[in-house]
Amino acid sequence: MSDLQCGSLNNQSDFLGLRIGSIFVILASSCFGALFPVIAKRATMLPLPKAVYDFAKYFGSGVIIATAFIHLLAPAFDELGSACLGGAWTTYPWASAIAMFSVFSVFFIELFAFRWGMTRLEATKAHYDPHGHGLAGGAGHHSAHGPEMGAQNSGGSATTSDPNITKHEEANSGVPTGVVDVEAHGHVHELYATAAAQIIGVSILEFGVVFHSLLVGMTLAVSTEFKVLFVVLVFHQMFEGLGLGSRLAFLDLPPAYNWARYAGACAFGFTTPLGIVIGLGIRASYNPNSTTASIVSGCFDATSAGILLYTGLVELLAHEFIFNPEFHKTPVKKLLYPLICMVCGAALMSLLGRWA
Repeated sequence: MSDLQCGSLNNQSDFLGLRIGSIFVILASSCFGALFPVIAKRATMLPLPKAVYDFAKYFGSGVIIATAFIHLLAPAFDELGSACLGGAWTTYPWASAIAMFSVFSVFFIELFAFRWGMTRLEATKAHYDPHGHGLAGGAGHHSAHGPEMGAQNSGGSATTSDPNITKHEEANSGVPTGVVDVEAHGHVHELYATAAAQIIGVSILEFGVVFHSLLVGMTLAVSTEFKVLFVVLVFHQMFEGLGLGSRLAFLDLPPAYNWARYAGACAFGFTTPLGIVIGLGIRASYNPNSTTASIVSGCFDATSAGILLYTGLVELLAHEFIFNPEFHKTPVKKLLYPLICMVCGAALMSLLGRWA
């Protein structure tokens, strides 16, 4: 207890050149992890087998879940239980309460986002499946394909009269004037109506990851165990970026929203380097174990843990496996591959928790 320093701390400036260099190394590893799935999914010059994309998706799911438990919730308990804190902080399990509040907040946001999306879809006379399975485009993309068109003719396409469709749109669609291809037109409306809901969902996930990455960067900038932490964080950020990037890559968005994938990946890539820059700028007085730092980082870690727990357990595990018809009757051998990928991602990220 005599070595406990709860106020400002004069950190050493050793390895300053290496600390500055770490900004660019971690920037490269973070951007690579987050951008690779997004670019590879759409690059015609880079044909990769489906197994590679499946590996990235399910491995990333395991990484997100392990990040929530090992890299966020556990540190939140330590930070909000620090000996530097007193008063009400010591009489209640705040880390658990904040994480629980975060879980319910994400649930309410998604609930009302889906309700908003369903209201928008009523105009297209579409039926909305909140899990998004069994629709065109394949199973496993929950909330990626919202509605199924209800009225179809025997040929598999539907026609109806829609006063909201202009003659120009009808001419471009190849359908005679006054007759509208409901499946095609409804799918366009559906994509735009659900795009916002998808972006909200991924933004919530990124919110949980970004604040954690910012604080990790600040800690690296002043850490006395810089060399070990630096090496671990290179892989930590790359795997975490892979988890986020795999979700961004599989978003089903209309062309007008394609930028959202790259914006989300780049935002993650720049967050930890920004944290390092901030940490270097305040290294003369910043103490990650101080009272203020423990409260701030503990609250952010607990909040982020709740976000990633909800996303990992509900959005990823439940929707990808339990609500996915593809896995209901699939052979066990085929089911083992995504399960092993997911467990490997969680195991590797948990192992990194030994050092960071």
